[in-house]
Amino acid sequence: MKDLHKYIEQTNLKPTMTAEDVDILVQEAIDYNFRGICVPPFWVKKAAREIENRDIQMVTVVGFPLGYQMTEAKIREIEVAIDNGADELDIVMNMSAFKTGMPWTKIELAKCSKLIHEHSCIMKVIIETAYLNNEEIEVASKLCADAGVDFVKTSTGFAPSGAQVEHIRLMRSVLPSQVRIKASGGVKTKAQAIELIQAGADRIGTSSGKEIVKED
Repeated sequence: MKDLHKYIEQTNLKPTMTAEDVDILVQEAIDYNFRGICVPPFWVKKAAREIENRDIQMVTVVGFPLGYQMTEAKIREIEVAIDNGADELDIVMNMSAFKTGMPWTKIELAKCSKLIHEHSCIMKVIIETAYLNNEEIEVASKLCADAGVDFVKTSTGFAPSGAQVEHIRLMRSVLPSQVRIKASGGVKTKAQAIELIQAGADRIGTSSGKEIVKED
C-alpha cells in the first residue's frame, strides 16, 4: 500500500521504557515519516521537545490502562499532558461504568472532549474490544460518537487480544464518517496493517512500525 507510513502511530507504552527508548521512537518517526508517536505521560515533555516543529503528532494516554479512574483524575491528566506538549489524547473508557450501564460513561467522555477540543487537540477513546461482545462494541462506538470524540480506538495492548478486522468493520458500520478509527493491539505485519486499513481503520497504533514499512 502506498503511503502506509502515514497511517502509522509508532508506540511504546512499556513500563520499562527509558529516555533512550524515547530517542529511538522519535528518530524512527522522523526517518520513516510516521503520522505520530505515542508515549507514556511521563515522557511527553521530552518527546515533544525532540519532535520540535516537525509534522509528527505527539500522542499520549489518559486513564491507562484500565480506565476506571475518577473523571477528575482523567481531566487533570489531560491538562498536564497538553501543557507538556501532547497533540492527541488516547483515553481509556470506563469499562466498569459501561458494563454497569451507567450514563456516566458518556458524561465523562463529553467532559474530556470539551476540554481537549478547547485546546484544539484530538481525542481518541479506547473501548477495549477484547472485553466487549459485538452488541457492546456497537453501543460503545455510538456512545463515543455522541460524546464528540475524534477517534474510537480498539485496544490498550494490555488486553488478551487487540485489533480484529471484524471489529473494525463493525465499528465503521455504526460510526459517522467524521469519527475515525484507530486499530491498535497486536499489529505486527504489513499484511495485518493493510487488512485493518481496508476494513476501515484510519490509524494504526503499533510498536512495529519500522518493521511494517520496511517489509517487501
